[in-house]
Parts: sequence; C-alpha cells; structure tokens
Amino acid sequence: MERRVRNTVNHIALIGNFLPRKCGLATYTTDTYAALRERFPDLRVDVYAMDDHPGSYAYPPAVTGTIPEQDRAAYIEAARRIEQSGVQAIWLQHEYGIFGGEAGENILALLDRTTLPLIVTLHTVLEKPDERQRAVMEGLLRRASRVIVMAERGREILKRVHGADPRIIVTIPHGVPDRVLTDPALLKPRFGWEGRKVVLTFGLLAPGKGIETVIEAMPEVVARHPDALYVVLGATHPNLVAHEGEKYRDSLKALARAKGVEDSVVFIDAFVEYDELIDYLQAADIYVTPYLNPAQITSGTLSYAVGVGKAVISTPYVHATEILADGHGVLVDFRDSAAFAREIDRLLGNDRDRNRLSGRAYARGRTMIWPRLAERAMEEIAAIVAARPERLSKSGNDDRLLPPDIGAVERMSDATGMLQHGIYSVPDRRHGYCIDDNARALMLMSAIDGLDPAVRDRWMTVYASFVQYAWNPEKRRFRNFMNYDRTWCEDVGSEDSNGRTLWALGVTARDARERKHRDWATALFGDTASLAFALGSPRAQAFAMLGAAAMLEASPGNQLARAILERFPDEHLALLDGNSRPDWRWFEIVLAYDNARLPEALIRAGMALGRDDLVACGIETLDWIVAMQTAPDGHFRAIGTESFGRAYADPLPFDQQPLEAQSTIDACSAAFAATGDAKWIAEAQRAWRWYLGGNDLDLPLATAPDGGCFDGLMPTGLNRNQGAESILALQLASCAISRLSKAGVAVAGQGRAAA
Repeated sequence: MERRVRNTVNHIALIGNFLPRKCGLATYTTDTYAALRERFPDLRVDVYAMDDHPGSYAYPPAVTGTIPEQDRAAYIEAARRIEQSGVQAIWLQHEYGIFGGEAGENILALLDRTTLPLIVTLHTVLEKPDERQRAVMEGLLRRASRVIVMAERGREILKRVHGADPRIIVTIPHGVPDRVLTDPALLKPRFGWEGRKVVLTFGLLAPGKGIETVIEAMPEVVARHPDALYVVLGATHPNLVAHEGEKYRDSLKALARAKGVEDSVVFIDAFVEYDELIDYLQAADIYVTPYLNPAQITSGTLSYAVGVGKAVISTPYVHATEILADGHGVLVDFRDSAAFAREIDRLLGNDRDRNRLSGRAYARGRTMIWPRLAERAMEEIAAIVAARPERLSKSGNDDRLLPPDIGAVERMSDATGMLQHGIYSVPDRRHGYCIDDNARALMLMSAIDGLDPAVRDRWMTVYASFVQYAWNPEKRRFRNFMNYDRTWCEDVGSEDSNGRTLWALGVTARDARERKHRDWATALFGDTASLAFALGSPRAQAFAMLGAAAMLEASPGNQLARAILERFPDEHLALLDGNSRPDWRWFEIVLAYDNARLPEALIRAGMALGRDDLVACGIETLDWIVAMQTAPDGHFRAIGTESFGRAYADPLPFDQQPLEAQSTIDACSAAFAATGDAKWIAEAQRAWRWYLGGNDLDLPLATAPDGGCFDGLMPTGLNRNQGAESILALQLASCAISRLSKAGVAVAGQGRAAA
C-alpha cells in the first residue's frame, strides 16, 4: 500500500478548520495533517483553513491559505489556487456550520470550480436534513469520488435519505492518539486529583451534551463513593458565548449547588491543547458521554477516550452504539440519571470490571490510531487518483473546419426573431428575445456562403425587422429585451446592446447579398449611429467602431462612420496608458467578456483611417490578451466569467463561454489582414479548436450534426444548454475561420509563386 501511495500520490489539498481555531473539527483536521506528514513524509499537504474571524488566528506555516467563510469570492480564488498548485486530489472535512451560505453551500462554489478528484469526510450525516442541507449534501455526493463516514449508520443514512452510491462510501473511524495504556493514578497528581475517583466529560460545552444528567446522578454516586469527582473539561462553545455568554455553564453550576454536590463537580473552563487533553483523559477512571442527540454520528471525544483505554459509560447515540458494541463500553438510556449513578457506582466499586473494560476499549482503539486512519484514507485517495482518466488531448489536434449550419439557429427562431435561451436544445420562451442575439443573427445571414437565397431572405427579414422595431426614436436608443408576447421590457437597452446593433448595421450594409438589405441597413445606420457619441463603455465604443469601419468599406464617403472612427481610438489609447502596468497591458484594470473586440476595433480603425499607431497598439494588446488566454500546455483557455471584475488579477479558468473564442478568431483575422503574419492564422485556429475539444476538459462544445453549441465549459463538464449566443458564436466563428483559412492559403500560394 505504501509503495502504491508513493508511486501515485505526492501532493494533496486538505480543507477544513485548523488549530489554533478552537473547535473539534479544527483539532481533527490538524491531527489528520500531522498523521499524514508522519506516516508519509514525502507527501506534500496544502492546508486551506476555513476562517470564521479573518485575521484573528496565528496559523502555523502548515496552512497554505485561509478561506473567509462568508466571502464567496474567496472560495473561487481558493479553487483557482488549488487547481494551479499541482495537487492531485482534494480531501475535504465537511461540517455544515463551517462554510458560508445557506447550509454551507459556499463550499460547492469551490468544488465545482476544480477538476480534481475529491474525497470528503462527513462529520455530520443528518437523518432529516432540511431543503438546503439536502441540496448541499447531494451536491457533495455528486462531486465526490469517495465519501468517508465514521460509523456504519452514516453509510445507511446516505443510501436511504440521499440515494448515495454505496460503492463510493467508506467507513473509517475517527482517529485516536497512539498512547501507552496508563494507570490513572500516575497522572492524577498533575491535576491535584490524588485520592479521588475521577469521572470525566470533555468537549466544548453546549446544551445537548447532557451534563445535567450526570450532575443529577452525582448525589447517589457521592453517597457511595465520597471521593468521587465529576470533572467537566472544556470551554463553552464560541458561538454560544457570542449569543448568551456563560449562561449555560452558570446553570450547571447552580444545579450542582442545588443538588449539594458542588464540591464533587469541577468545571475546567479551557480549550486544552492536544497533549494536555490526552493527559486529562488518562488521569480519569471513567469517561462519560451523556449526549442527548440519538442521531449523533460522530464524537471525537468518545473516540479519544476509547483510544487511550478508558472505561466508558454513554447514552446510546449512533456513534456510541457502534464503537462501544460487543462489550467495549456501557450504554444507558438518554436522560437516565439513575442508570448513570448505578453504572458509575458499579465501575468505581469494582476495579477488576473497570480494568477489564478499559483493556477491551484500548484494544479497539489500536485499530483507530491516527496512522491507521492516514493509511486507509491515502489508500482511497491513491485509488481515485489512479482512476482519473488520462488526458489524451486527441481532440485538441482537431483542425477540421465545420461547414456553417443554420439548423440550430432556425430551431431557436420564430417569426418574431431569435429566442435568447435554451433548456438543452429546446428554446426557453420564458426569457423571450434580445437585440444582441438578433443583431448577431443578422450578421450571420450575410456571412454564410452557399445559403439558399429564399432561406437567407426570410431570416434576414425577420432579424432586420426585430432590429428596426427595437429602435425607440423618442429615446434615440435601441431597446434590448423583449418578452415572448412581444412587449418590451425597457425603453432603452444597454450601451453594449446599442453598440452591437450599430456594428450589425454596418456589417449588413457591407455584406448583405441583396441590395434591399444593404439599403435598409445603410439608412438605419444613418438614422441611429449618432447615438455612438454618447457611449461611455469601451466595449460598446469598440462595437460601434467595428460597425463604422464596416460602413466605411461599404460607403467610403460616409461621414458619420468616419466621425465615429475618429472619435474613440485616442480615448482607448489614453485608457491603455492610464491602466497599464509592467505586467498588465490592457485598456481596463479588469478582464470581462468579448475582450478581443477592443484590440480588433483599434486594428480595424487603424486600417480604415490609415493610422499605423492604432494598428500597432491593436496588435500589441491582442498579443497580450492571447497570452492571457493560453493554458500552460498551450491550448486556448477562454477568460472565465469568474474572472470578471477582479482588478489586475490573473484570469480564472471557468466558466468559459463560446463568445470568447469567436471574438479571438475575429481579432486574429483583423491582425492577419493588417500584417499578413501567418502567426495570426495559427492563433485563430487554436481558438477554433476550443469548440472542437482543444480545451481544458478535452470536450467538444460544437454539436456538428445540427449546428448547435453548448453554452459553456464548466470545471466539471459542459453546460449542456444551447442558447442563442453560443450557437451564433460557433456559426460566426465557423464562417470567420473558413475565410481566414482561405486567405492564408491564397497568401501562401502567392509567396510560392513569387519564389
């Protein structure tokens, strides 16, 4: 086993609470880390500690990073760090209360943005989860390759309540310290317990621990054993202190006074360190866990007590019934003070029975020591790492061109226009239409060669009609969103949608196959394009510039188009100068969508105006954004939507959208037209391969048989919906890469002829 682990796994990420945070799960995760490092010294373990009070804990060097529990963006950033760190698997310690969001749902944001094998240790398994708890647990079960429970009852609940696959569930008991079985009398002097018979309860103090039950039993115990001492060891739970202070501890002290046993009940209000805790346990004669929750799956304190060989008396909650089965401890009913008194009396009064029970507990504990836990967990991790499919990247070498196909476009369109969204491949009428998609569809109808003229005319008319109807002459803006019943959702659309519509009009005026469509587009551009001068968004300005450049090709004397082209480029150069850093050569301090349109617009404007400085700047910034869109192994990696709005930050890989590959292909086409450099054909082809599977997951997004395209690349697979934007991005990219490939062949042919 050790050889297999060594040969398969050398680097994992461990997520959970971590000392010095004061809670049982922090102790567990810290002990797990120590056991892994001791048992597998060559294993690198990156610890990501959940942080409930950021900046309050002095974490040790073992902690690679912290995740503020309420900061969702921090989970996403942690996912990026983990994904890029080279770890081979993630081991998550799960408890609903330590992660932010409803029922701790924020942890799913992290896990869903990594592609790594996942093993989860469940510290709570609920019989009756609420709706959000169920959703989170089932999200974990879908994502995990292995799930560790600490009791067989946990396995049964997961199968019955959540329908979990039993093949992924592994039972590994809570780890325990590896200590020599010790006579309590040897350690009692350290705590001032000489001559006392000590009954101990340990753990964070909170209602539900059942301490009252044992205090109520103490009068009878003390009557039989005047030297008996009940020690309640542990600080009050921090969450309880925050809400009500020490009210619960004070009520227990008051109960002890009322029962006349205040001198026989001691409260030690402290969060004790690991070694001291074990000393306390070994100094006790009997350990009691009077917990009140019968469904409790895990008790670290009970495990530790068994591990050091304590005679244990417990209520029959799930973990206790399993670990103390077959004579390894004593079980009494919940809230049964008389039964606790009886069993404590029996064990304190009979050294042989107590020592025999202690020996049986210690023998069971030998199977649970931390090195055994580390070995069993690493064996499972090695198995899931070995089972992870190797990336063959065959699809990444796919250079085939897909002929443009409007099948999916027609599927998403009706007499009104193109619908926005799809549920899988079925149009979703609830979200209606938008001018963005209809403007793109209008450009596509002009771009496709070989389309039946009647089909082209029909759809050109539909999409042009949508654009025409969207114009609001009173507001002098295009509307964007339309309900399925053809009512508008607003009077004025976004700046980007207005800029994109001007772009479509310019392209239609230049490229439409019939004069009637060219005339219409030219006229509407003339009526509306002055809106461009009020656009403040650099991206919207870039769209308008692309439309103006196309219009100048269609009508070289068009003064409005020229005025637009002359207005914005210098503003973009100023943005670039103002926002750039040595490692950040970009127009904005953040990355967003359709990034490559910004350099493309400068290149097109420079070519139209004869300004080499604009072309040079466009080439330079395109080089930069192409580098940002290149994965370490060289394939195209679209800027993920999670990257948006992060100032001067490296891009996050997910979720990747088809729009980014299309805009890159178009920008590379502009760069090739301006420079003749075949490098840009290669870059465009790399972006094109993203649709065919040359991406982070080796999964094709294009559905070649029907012209469709999936909506995005997620860390765990495809977003299998097919909306208008994605379908149009693929089809427009298909037209562009086909034209660019032909242009490259022609240039190469001219070069050979000249030679």
